[in-house]
Amino acid sequence: MTTTLSLKTEPLMSATETRAPVRTILYITSSPRGHASYSNKIGAQVLDELRRKHPAAAVVTRDLAADAPPHIDADFTAGMALPEDQRSPRQRAALARSDVLIDELFKADIIVIAVPMINFSVPSTLKSWVDHITRSGRTFAYGAAGPNGLVTGKQVILVQAKGGVYSGSMQPIDFVTPYLKHMLAFLGMTEVQIIDLEGMSLGPESVEKAVDRGTKCAKAVVEHIATA
Repeated sequence: MTTTLSLKTEPLMSATETRAPVRTILYITSSPRGHASYSNKIGAQVLDELRRKHPAAAVVTRDLAADAPPHIDADFTAGMALPEDQRSPRQRAALARSDVLIDELFKADIIVIAVPMINFSVPSTLKSWVDHITRSGRTFAYGAAGPNGLVTGKQVILVQAKGGVYSGSMQPIDFVTPYLKHMLAFLGMTEVQIIDLEGMSLGPESVEKAVDRGTKCAKAVVEHIATA
């Protein structure tokens, strides 16, 4: 089976819009494999390219495997429904963790998310991060026409590593890409670039080709968003 790697892009800003300088880059990793992770490897290369393009930008790194956000619980869900002055100490503590992650998200101009496919979906640590940042009144709000994302003006780069090849007949069982694209768009982040590393469990030759093309793709995607 042939290894494939693709760079998928969503529409960027129109030619009449002016993008603000990049001041902060948020780099999120989620693989439990650490330095052996292919998503981390190419994600780090994307980050290196971004640093070269934006040397003055601050970088905030959030390693979800090393510092996993807790699963949301009863204190979290009950606290969301209450005014701040009516929350219990436990509820305030639960939402304080969420506030930190949301503040990081709003502060970032570019967000890089490195994610491996695990059992056809995202790691549970990344799902927990999504649960913490998806809060009515903070990152989205309900209007007359339905929910509106409040996290706008961001550029997102997804680096996805998958053991098989899901760009063809196996696409229906890829629950990584559609889930992340939907949640990002729901929160207002529609400028999404995707680097797909596929066939990472199909042998050394497949891995070598994917990593080589991933390195080239890392440069291409950074150049793409810098000139858009």
